[in-house]
Amino acid sequence: MTVPKSDADNDNESVEAFGARARAWVQDNLKRSDPKAHIGVMRIEGSDDEEVALVAREREIQRMFYDAGFAGICIPREYGGRGLTRAHLKAFDDALGGYEYPSRLQSPTFAPCVGVLLDYGTEEQKKQHIPAILKGEEIWMQFLSEPSGGSDVAGALTTAVRDGDEWVLNGSKIWTTGAWWSDWALCLARTNWDVPKHRGLTVFMLPLRQPGIEVHRIELLNGSREFCQEYMTDVRVPDSDRVGDIDNGWKVGTGWMFHERMAHHSPYTTMPAGSARGGSRVPELIEVLNDCGRADDPIARDLIGEAKMFDVVKDALQQRVSRGIAKRTISDQAASLARLMAGIAAVRSTSIGYELTGANGAAWDSDDGAVAERAVDNLMRQVSTIAGGTTEMARNAISERLLGMPREHTHDVNLAFRDVPRGRSGS
Repeated sequence: MTVPKSDADNDNESVEAFGARARAWVQDNLKRSDPKAHIGVMRIEGSDDEEVALVAREREIQRMFYDAGFAGICIPREYGGRGLTRAHLKAFDDALGGYEYPSRLQSPTFAPCVGVLLDYGTEEQKKQHIPAILKGEEIWMQFLSEPSGGSDVAGALTTAVRDGDEWVLNGSKIWTTGAWWSDWALCLARTNWDVPKHRGLTVFMLPLRQPGIEVHRIELLNGSREFCQEYMTDVRVPDSDRVGDIDNGWKVGTGWMFHERMAHHSPYTTMPAGSARGGSRVPELIEVLNDCGRADDPIARDLIGEAKMFDVVKDALQQRVSRGIAKRTISDQAASLARLMAGIAAVRSTSIGYELTGANGAAWDSDDGAVAERAVDNLMRQVSTIAGGTTEMARNAISERLLGMPREHTHDVNLAFRDVPRGRSGS
């Protein structure tokens, strides 16, 4: 189905007309989604070749969205988006329910990376990269966490040294999902060691396929190799690819983490109604309930009800937070509320999946259906409290920035970062 240019570019298209057009286009152009995709916790869903093929297909779908006028629904038109409302985005998400979509492009490409570029990028950076992202030509990662820093991203040891009109980056980043098949990254680096740690940071954007960047994949306990560690050796970045002011990267980083916490509830991401990735686990748990033969067990049914309760409360909270931030009636730090709730709900839903199965969840065979691998998922459940900013960080932000509680005492507030004690070397 070819969408007339006048329809796709109509600024005044009502939500109802937009939704109807979206439903017709989706049904005519996209395949039904695989109901088994994205179940469990970071399960292996195919070989490396199959993963690369899926990434290529998702780029293709993103380009189809763009050509049909469904890409960047809430992104300003001057950067290739549609400049429409969240209601239009919801109508499109509803139309996508049950169909394929570019899931790997949503996080972190659209949230947080597009959000950071929109908030802090130059006009040239926005006009160069955001349209390319909307067309599926660029997939972005975030180089934030480091092997030595854990959740303390302000303690970055990756260095950027000025050399004329360029910067030279050296260091390592870790826990980057999908870096091995991606194109660009936002990178937080140390540019000044003579000021306290929050004041000497700068953000850069860099292409991943260039000399000096090595990407190593990390194998998790379930065999997944989706996470990566990157090593940067004398990577040269032009100053024109700096995002924000020199040594003011913490300001950019604060906005960066806000967009990260918004995740799939960002106005820049697309998330089909009922999607397992970032959405409800209840349909998946009902399959477990049936396959383990406990559909008539009142205790098991109560566990399903608990999972549904988490869905209802989580969705209501996320809608309230998103609406309040958009209307500026609450602080943007309230994104931490949604992040904390999402992490708690995901961990509990995963645990419920294992509780439903009993012994069969720990030792299964090919005839056990949805019961299989639930024990491994249970071992992996804490991923949901780490990825996207830890729930501990969210609790700190809620207590200090929303509730006004005293900040945790630290001795390095006014200490030059080079003088901050770091772990003892082994003897």
